[in-house]
Amino acid sequence: MDIYVQALRQLVDAMGGYEAVAEQAGLNPQSVYQVYSGVKLPSGNPKGVGPTMRRALDEAFPGWAKVASDTEAVISHQRVINKGDTERISEYETGGKMGAGGLVLRDQPGEIRGWEVTKEWLRKNVPNCTSHKNLAIVTGFGDSMRPLYNPGDPLLIDTGVVTVEYDAIYFFRVGDEGFIKRLQRIPGNGLVAISENPSYRDWTITSDMDFQVFGRVVKIWRGDDF
Repeated sequence: MDIYVQALRQLVDAMGGYEAVAEQAGLNPQSVYQVYSGVKLPSGNPKGVGPTMRRALDEAFPGWAKVASDTEAVISHQRVINKGDTERISEYETGGKMGAGGLVLRDQPGEIRGWEVTKEWLRKNVPNCTSHKNLAIVTGFGDSMRPLYNPGDPLLIDTGVVTVEYDAIYFFRVGDEGFIKRLQRIPGNGLVAISENPSYRDWTITSDMDFQVFGRVVKIWRGDDF
């Protein structure tokens, strides 16, 4: 079988149909279908991938024909290059020590600058947020929340939540210092900031403090060394 026809068939299977390939490459769906289904020309030979179609596929799916001999590689490669199926989750913009007058996150061992994930991953792993567009990454800092997470671990926050409407874990600041704590509302006493690490005492956020909520923590990963 012609290597380009084989590659196209594997690409169509990976994308879930010839219409999806045609749409992303800007091709006539019928033309893609004819090659995929093996429609024969008047000469009796099956229709192949012509130069125009090949150029369009090269632009839309770089490397699509190079892995034609390995179906699993095509599928894996396509999941990466199909940008329409991915979302970028960026680092929260105040992460890290921001310089004079900026937010300080103490004992943060480097930063995770961002992730690229599929929309399927978001739907299945982060179902409870105001919007996937509001998600941001914060790199864990300090040891006050151990064993919930360790310094350097990734946390996803929902930046669409900027008030403490119910008890949960929040990313916030008091003055120029950032914190991640479980916040509990105590009537008449304001908010109590609670650490998971028993070595740290609870403390109260009062109305006279310069307090701001950046977001609610919706997902935490804890890394362990092996």
